Amino acid sequence: MPEGHSVHRLAKQFNSVFAGHRLAVSSPQGRFAAGAERLDGHTLTGAAAHGKQLFLDFDNDLLLRVHLGLYGAWDFGGDATFRGASSIGAPRRVGEREISDDDGGASPAGVPVYSGPPAPVGAVRVRLVAEHGWADLRGPTACEVITEAEAAVVLAKLGPDPLQPDADPDEFVRRITSRGSPVGLLLMNQDVIAGVGNVYRAEVLFRQRLNPWRLGKSLSRDEARSLWKDISVAMGDGVRDGRIITTGSGDRGNLDHDVPVEDAHYVYKRAGLECRICGTPVALAEMGARKLYWCPRCQQD
Repeated sequence: MPEGHSVHRLAKQFNSVFAGHRLAVSSPQGRFAAGAERLDGHTLTGAAAHGKQLFLDFDNDLLLRVHLGLYGAWDFGGDATFRGASSIGAPRRVGEREISDDDGGASPAGVPVYSGPPAPVGAVRVRLVAEHGWADLRGPTACEVITEAEAAVVLAKLGPDPLQPDADPDEFVRRITSRGSPVGLLLMNQDVIAGVGNVYRAEVLFRQRLNPWRLGKSLSRDEARSLWKDISVAMGDGVRDGRIITTGSGDRGNLDHDVPVEDAHYVYKRAGLECRICGTPVALAEMGARKLYWCPRCQQD
């Protein structure tokens, strides 16, 4: 499932490519035809992300709310003015890296060619078309047109987002230290903290040397604050890089560029392999119906 950094990158891309433009909105698949009709011909005024939720604001006081879930993805394209990733979401087709558009839509002779979006391929739930670019949405868990009041209700149910500049660390501390569930479960609970998924859960708990089975209420305020800070740093790196790289350069052979997937993480998807720090085999269990990776030695506490 795409984690919070990917959704924030989506919001940035929509703002840079589509904000201020009148959009043709359709549903080639047909399942979103009624919603598309409510937005068609209106101007996108802005895009915002909170955790794994994407909100596209239109000038008729309606919003398109999208949650990609396990299988959702946005594909993009356009003329030579289009700059950005050509695919963001799941399934990830290049490791965890977004797919870039290397040719910029140019012809072999180097002359920009753009005659509009291609014919829809597969089950395109929503298609957005502007003068210089297009975006196709496939396979989301949630896709609906809502009012500003309804968006406020959705946001009120979510925990703080560490990628929001005005996020309150103390609110996260209060929420996680007041609960008697394992911290490995709490980090995946979107009403405790918004945007963390399975990769960030495993990696940040390792970086903080925290046992995933420790109860949230057993954490000190300092431990919880340190956890928040590291999540903020790790997810901020993901926004910058367009992928999740959590290892320090010294723990992956001092590679700083073009880090291969196998060197990008400390424990995630490394079950049975030696811990990069202590050499103990990385353990695998199930927690919250998701695979959990951790080092039994480094994360004893």
